[in-house]
Amino acid sequence: MPVQTSIQLFTLKSQLDDDLEGTLAAVAARGFTTVEPYDFVHRAAPLAAALAAAGLVAPSGHAFLASESFVNPDGSGTSIAVPSHDEVFAAAKTLGMSIVIDPYTEPARWESVAQIEDTARRLNAAAVAAEAHGLRVGYHNHAHEVEAVFDGVTGLEVLAGLLDERVLLEVDLYWVARAGADPVALLERLGDRVVAVHAKDGTLDPEAIRAYPPADQVPAGQGVVPLAAAAAAAPALELAIVEFDHFDGDILSAIEQSRIFLDENVAR
Repeated sequence: MPVQTSIQLFTLKSQLDDDLEGTLAAVAARGFTTVEPYDFVHRAAPLAAALAAAGLVAPSGHAFLASESFVNPDGSGTSIAVPSHDEVFAAAKTLGMSIVIDPYTEPARWESVAQIEDTARRLNAAAVAAEAHGLRVGYHNHAHEVEAVFDGVTGLEVLAGLLDERVLLEVDLYWVARAGADPVALLERLGDRVVAVHAKDGTLDPEAIRAYPPADQVPAGQGVVPLAAAAAAAPALELAIVEFDHFDGDILSAIEQSRIFLDENVAR
């Protein structure tokens, strides 16, 4: 299966909040045909209409599946309840998705193997529910799942070993590198479980990564994260997804530069 270049729409969160249709049109004008929505349940119908108008498709999307309440981008928890699995999967079908990916769980849930076992049980249950809708589910990492190590094995790999074969992984290559791990070696070990990567680049400058969101992220291919080599190490890869947590410059130019790099070096 060829690898598609996509973009995680969280990259353009403020622009989408201000002008959904115009921002998606701008994404398409920068050469994208595929996107990955986030927090899509409450706006599935208008988002589907705007995607269609822009000529974009959304094979994947982010929604919490293994948490009972929303988790902030910095990893802190909230008391805001997440939609039910049925609500998530109904919205995903409205948007034409084939896979729903849990964006992350709280760092406090990665302090023991027992906690990881609980997350695995939740994701496995979500996979069963998703299958009834003709959907797949996956899990996306930040740094803490890789920084947690148990008997020499990263927490993300512990999770992978506990998951039903129907639960897939979307590996964020930047956060793996931020955690001090080798993205290429990790993807080699995870094998066919990985169907998507966030092909996010950065300089990993120690000063720039002190705060959240990090200030070191750059267009794909301009940093030190081995994006192309890591993608090549994932034999079942379907999606290579552009994402920025933060970028001070021209974000539309940055996403276009990233798309061009991925199209030339990762898509196959």
